[in-house]
Amino acid sequence: MKDKKVLIIGGNGFIGRNLAKILVKRNDLEVFSFDLALPREEVAGVEYMEGDFFDDLVLENAVKGMDLVIHSLSTVNPGNSNEKYMQGYGRDFLQTIKLCKMIIDQKSNMIFLSSGGTVYGVQEEQPIKETALPVPINHYGSVKLCIENVIRTFNTQRHTKMRIARISNPFGPGQDYHKGVGFVDAAIKKSICKETLEIWGDGENIRDYIYIEDVCKMLEALVDYDGKEEVFNLSSNEGISQNMVVDILKKIDGEFDVVYKAARSVDVRKIVLDNSKIKQIYKGEIRTFETGVKEYYNYLTKKINTDKK
Repeated sequence: MKDKKVLIIGGNGFIGRNLAKILVKRNDLEVFSFDLALPREEVAGVEYMEGDFFDDLVLENAVKGMDLVIHSLSTVNPGNSNEKYMQGYGRDFLQTIKLCKMIIDQKSNMIFLSSGGTVYGVQEEQPIKETALPVPINHYGSVKLCIENVIRTFNTQRHTKMRIARISNPFGPGQDYHKGVGFVDAAIKKSICKETLEIWGDGENIRDYIYIEDVCKMLEALVDYDGKEEVFNLSSNEGISQNMVVDILKKIDGEFDVVYKAARSVDVRKIVLDNSKIKQIYKGEIRTFETGVKEYYNYLTKKINTDKK
């Protein structure tokens, strides 16, 4: 018999699906995935539930009996949150508070997937520690921070142990930059197809990119964590500019066109996250950026060749 029931909310998403693949390998976990629709391809061993996160009764039924809920669903992204900010606050934020109450009422637990790339905003001291004062400059980061604050308040007042995972900039299999997030995903796919890559700004914005499998293994470590810490950076601790991404890809795949456009107000200049806290719990290897890019590039080229047959 499985020891723990784990529900991934947003299980069809980039992180949710990759996380399910990691967790389902464990003999002690029963893994459930909840999303608006059933996936086109199911992960073997995962039990799927179809439903609307914003329907209170449907959500309550999905959460019922779960020992741990991993909340990875968001209806806005950094690029569109300044236009859709009321959707973020009016729907995502409020429904997540209801989710917290459901979890507390049945004495289960939660890991909330926040955004290390946006909650911190502009920070002088890099790499950024979890103790830094967050000052998000876009509404996506602000919504995530609002949810974090509610979780921390519940933890203090109700003595719960809900966790917050501030994930930097993941990339890898299953990502789709057309959904508004994923510069590395876009760069690799444009490189392979020899299409023009658009960069907003001068290409010197620095991000902490991390391979998706490494993120999911860190989350797996948090599934087992029972300590006092609330907030964890999940990151590579490696700063890479967009121009560096392009240079690495040109070494792998040859020349492709890049066009520079006006910088966006939603983009912070530099974000590198200190990962020393999560490394005290997660003892596995973390790929270098270049290793991850090569691995993802090989995965995509193999997939393209297979699809052509």
